[in-house]
Amino acid sequence: MSSQAQRVLDVAAVGLSALCLLHCLALPLVAAAAPVFATAAEAEWVHWAVVFTAAPISLGVFLLGAVHGDGFLLGLLIAATGLGAMFAALFAPHEWETPLSVAGGVLVATAHVLNWRRRTHRH
Repeated sequence: MSSQAQRVLDVAAVGLSALCLLHCLALPLVAAAAPVFATAAEAEWVHWAVVFTAAPISLGVFLLGAVHGDGFLLGLLIAATGLGAMFAALFAPHEWETPLSVAGGVLVATAHVLNWRRRTHRH
């Protein structure tokens, strides 16, 4: 995978994680202020769409084009743990859904930022 493609996928993965965090943290506040948004804040399809979009991008970046060497396995472990938390949130009781989603999004974004940094410091 080219360096440019790798960079685009890392940015996409971090962006998806940021959207997940925005959905998990900001949308419920907006929904509390304007009940018409409550449906969007709690829509189950949004969670499924984010997870099933983020997972292939994240796994693709790490398995096809990640910078191997120092820190690769740690980054892969962090990404896998984050994706696992995001998948677990899909089936978790309501009170665990947001904490698992937020933790998963932060872990996935962290793994991609670490991979990005390793790649830029390698060249």
